[in-house]
Amino acid sequence: MSLFQKTKQTLPQFTRKLTLKVYFEQVRDGLRQVETRIRQQADFFDAGIHGYVEYATATDGKRIRPALTLLAARATGGETAEHLDLAVIVELIHLASLIHDDVLDNAQLRRARPTVNSKWGVELSVLLGDCLFAHALKLCCRFDDSAVCRLVADAANEVCTGEILQTQRRFDLKLTPADYFNIVSMKTGALFRVSTELAAYLNKQPLTVTEAYRIYGDSLGVAYQIYDDCLDLFGSEDGSGKTLGTDLKKGKLTLPLLHVLRQLDGQRLAAVSETIVHGSEDDRAALKAMVMDMGGHIYAVRKAQEYLDKAARMLEPLPVNEYAETLKTIARTFAAELDGLK
Repeated sequence: MSLFQKTKQTLPQFTRKLTLKVYFEQVRDGLRQVETRIRQQADFFDAGIHGYVEYATATDGKRIRPALTLLAARATGGETAEHLDLAVIVELIHLASLIHDDVLDNAQLRRARPTVNSKWGVELSVLLGDCLFAHALKLCCRFDDSAVCRLVADAANEVCTGEILQTQRRFDLKLTPADYFNIVSMKTGALFRVSTELAAYLNKQPLTVTEAYRIYGDSLGVAYQIYDDCLDLFGSEDGSGKTLGTDLKKGKLTLPLLHVLRQLDGQRLAAVSETIVHGSEDDRAALKAMVMDMGGHIYAVRKAQEYLDKAARMLEPLPVNEYAETLKTIARTFAAELDGLK
């Protein structure tokens, strides 16, 4: 590890103290209804698995996707019962993907409590995630417009495809930032995207408006995933409430590290490659410090801010109301808070 000796050994800590949730107060009444409906879904499963579903849905999550659905609905004409259904469906798909993520990462904590995987094991967790996916798609049958179900199914497919591609490219030193952006647009951007796009679509907005909300959601989702990946590399489990450090251990090459890999060649690249594939915990800690020293986190934060700027710009030409302004403010506030991590 001599190549890493000159790097810092104490890393600044990324924390999950983003203030975005304060902007969801505008739709608090709708979110309460969504929360109630999410928790009621356990009643639609066989009594033998009711408790598992209840545990998976009774979380203290931020409900970002439902909140975006309701904000976009109110920004484009008003919130309806269909928007509440959409918010529930999207969150169920998200919860299913988290259960599967925790299996892949062997994560022990999620939102400061044991994961489904740590409580009941891999087999049950995979099947429970499958049940939630299937149930969410079943709920789509409530919509008269088949396009809604198709777009939700497409988003669910993208989430799974993104996870497969990320798993397929583990330890792949040929992965490029462009590959990374494509993967995170699928695994995270897809559900942000369908939340805002379909909210406008259900209000019968023209294509120009639904497309703007589609790009807004995708851009916000990609930025959020970049931040989450930085948190996994440099964050604190006490501050985040979930298991961290799994990406590098599992060979998932995220944006800060990809930026550094592009700057290396010869012996230094070989040493980093060896650490990624075979390194110990101490080796990985030294590599994280090196990534920080070489500006990997700064590059990643700036890219996230570019996506957030794009998100806000997409809504600029559209009709203005307090909810549309909130969506723009969310992107701008997120970008400003990221400044403190550079």
